[in-house]
Amino acid sequence: MATGEAPIAEIRTTVDAAFDVVLSPVASAQRPALDAIRIVDNLFAIGRSEAPFTDYPAERIARLSRRHARIFTEHGAVYVADLGSKNGTALNGVAVRQTPARVRAGDELCFGGELCYRVSIEPRARIVAAASAPSAPGLLLVPQRDDLGLQPIEVKAFPFLVSKADDVFSRYKERYPHQVNYISRRHAHIFLKGGELYVEDLGSTNGTFVGGKRLDESALPLADGDVVAFGGDHFVYRVSLQNPQDVEPTVTQLFLNPAVDDAADADKTTFVGAAHSFLDIFCVDPALQREDEVNEAASRVSAHAKRDAQGGAARAAHVGKAASGTSAAHGASTTGGARAASGSGSATAAKGKPQRWRLIVSELGKTLSDGDRPNVRRIAGWGGAGVAVLAALAVTLYLHGSSERELKNLLASGDYTSAVTAAKGYLASHPADTKVSALASEALLKAKLPGWLSALEKAQFDQADALLNEMRSLSANNADATSLVGELQWVGDLERFVAARGGVDAPIRMYADESTINNLLQRWDDDAKNHQRALDRIASYVPVFAEPYAQALSHLRKLESDDSVYVAAIDRLNGVIRTELARDKPDALPPVLDDYAQRYPRLSGLDRVREDLRQYTNLLNAALSRQLTPLLAMLKSVRFSTPPFQAQFQQLAASRLPSADVIQRHDAVSAAWLRGDAQQALAGLQAMPAGPWSDVLAAEAAHKKALLDQYTDLQKTRGSKDYDQRLLSFYASLDPQADAWFAQSIQKDVAALHDKALARAQDLLLRAQSLWKQYRASGSIGGTQRLEAGISPGFRSEARLLSDAQASAQQGMRIYTQLKADHPADFDRLLADIEAETNLQRRSLTELRMVLDPGLLKAKLALIGGEQSEARQSP
Repeated sequence: MATGEAPIAEIRTTVDAAFDVVLSPVASAQRPALDAIRIVDNLFAIGRSEAPFTDYPAERIARLSRRHARIFTEHGAVYVADLGSKNGTALNGVAVRQTPARVRAGDELCFGGELCYRVSIEPRARIVAAASAPSAPGLLLVPQRDDLGLQPIEVKAFPFLVSKADDVFSRYKERYPHQVNYISRRHAHIFLKGGELYVEDLGSTNGTFVGGKRLDESALPLADGDVVAFGGDHFVYRVSLQNPQDVEPTVTQLFLNPAVDDAADADKTTFVGAAHSFLDIFCVDPALQREDEVNEAASRVSAHAKRDAQGGAARAAHVGKAASGTSAAHGASTTGGARAASGSGSATAAKGKPQRWRLIVSELGKTLSDGDRPNVRRIAGWGGAGVAVLAALAVTLYLHGSSERELKNLLASGDYTSAVTAAKGYLASHPADTKVSALASEALLKAKLPGWLSALEKAQFDQADALLNEMRSLSANNADATSLVGELQWVGDLERFVAARGGVDAPIRMYADESTINNLLQRWDDDAKNHQRALDRIASYVPVFAEPYAQALSHLRKLESDDSVYVAAIDRLNGVIRTELARDKPDALPPVLDDYAQRYPRLSGLDRVREDLRQYTNLLNAALSRQLTPLLAMLKSVRFSTPPFQAQFQQLAASRLPSADVIQRHDAVSAAWLRGDAQQALAGLQAMPAGPWSDVLAAEAAHKKALLDQYTDLQKTRGSKDYDQRLLSFYASLDPQADAWFAQSIQKDVAALHDKALARAQDLLLRAQSLWKQYRASGSIGGTQRLEAGISPGFRSEARLLSDAQASAQQGMRIYTQLKADHPADFDRLLADIEAETNLQRRSLTELRMVLDPGLLKAKLALIGGEQSEARQSP
């Protein structure tokens, strides 16, 4: 740690102790290093649409979200906050979730599991710090609607958080409850960067608009005269800025624009004198977002704000906004409007048709007047014909809205089932009626959602899916309701998956859970804001949905964390497995698996990977050592259960293992040999098709022919003087399993020579022991000898000692095994040591196949011996 780093990170920020945060990229062999990032402002944005990340290669920022994270300083400390990114933010390997995490010098920050940086904190020269300290411009937010009684807002300290929970806006809750609720708890914030003021939306439900354009993931600088709106067309303000001339560098001070002094009457202005905390601004609780009301008219703020920004006819624009605000308030309070409609409907039912016509006349009056008295005078001049036409038009308009009023009445009375039926019939012929569609969606949810929630709570997921299918059927002509049912399907699928795993903290099952996690997250990330708005809307219709909705969001964040940590770890492990297997280096994987078991305790399935690794290693070693008989035996039983090993086995089978035809033919040869039909077995081996294993098959044919010839000679020399010696020598060369027919044929003769056979076995093992000692005394075969461009006398001598030691030990142990006789334990250890050295030498030679000439490699392997080493021994 450099001198001064630790203290600076712990003390309160002052001019004398200003510092920069430096992010130094952590390079790897696969990824070249990027330039370091020096952060001089109190707030720094991480995202693929932010500088300097926009200049990075596309593959380096593929896992970075547009609005990924923020790094900020507060009270002399550095923090990082994740903004609900898809692939997560990690500090020293630990995921950063809803709460900002403290960052210290030496920490490692990773964004999306791809971009990793080492953090350092460097003191800023005092003279430079003083000169570069930005002065805050003055800020006055002047309301643009005179009819609402909103106060100007004078901001004296930054950052400034726009929040419905703050007194600046909550003071209007009694007068404008819906409009206040269109603002989120963490809606937007205005902050200082490089001497300029910026506004950033914080993922609010109803958006932040500047000049009529909704802000995206990036912050936007504020200019004097800009029109900014929060959540709709109610809280709309014109920005007034003035740069201070003489301000202390450490103080954020407001200077009012003299041109708007009248608007900033001290008795009618809200003063914000204390800065909000970045810790509060970036402390995310997704569950609280559900409290927001969705402002369906929020998009209309664009046109109003644009007219205000362009100037001219300002008063007319204000009047238009007032009308729009009244309409939005009415639309947001659907339940209240429905109750009013219910009262009218009851009166209609009680008094019959005369009352209905009275309502028509009322509608006619509204249509004719429309709030404009001169219309009446003009109509009087039209005469009776004009009045009749307008009356017919009014009747048509009234009857056209009767379905909407009927639905409102049914909703207000709680008869949701009838409302669903009526809406379905109407929408069958009027599918484009958006107002009725919205009411039909509300009725459907109120009628069916409680039952679905009950099934979900009881983990009856099949029943829940059946109810969703019923809801889809009832909304066949209602695209709006179909969309909302789709949101419920996602919630149901998420909860089904969480329950099947045993909870959000259950182990991640390798090669089972990744695809489901990816699918659920992709379905959410395709349009996260609209998904959240739709779910908010469902909760506004059926308040009991709020708790399961909050739980689903909590489970979503946990899955996002698991995706960024565990699923990403599985992807990396698969990459390592593929790389090492492609290099024929499976022995490099056991320590990797042990490391993953320690670093990722919730990773389930590593035992399956280890078992596949064991099988694959044995198979590969047999293939590389050209040991056909054990290789074919393994192929009959090997089964891989994990995708990386399944894929690698297919490649191995296609390139280096015997073909299916060779395996089938060899099975027929082995069967014939076991039943004593030696000529058929030899004919089968000679008829084998040419291929990579032809040399091994030819060696096997030679070995079998030699055994057959020795057996034939034994039968001819029975009773001769050296028969006993020849018999025991032949017996020692037989494999108890593969050559079982021959062993059985001479079993009686061998039994008669039991003592001689045991003596023969002992002599063979003592000879093997002597050869092994000579081999070890010479220092074994080394890497230099294996790499020789030819076969030196030293290599040939050592190889012969090792090969003869193995042949003698194997023959001696075969006699003991076939006679089922006891033998010293030292002989077992001797054979195991010799075979381990032989396998090591064959494996080491095989790894040099890209260096040595193929013919030389084959010759060296033949000298080392192994599976067919006895074929060249003369019994």
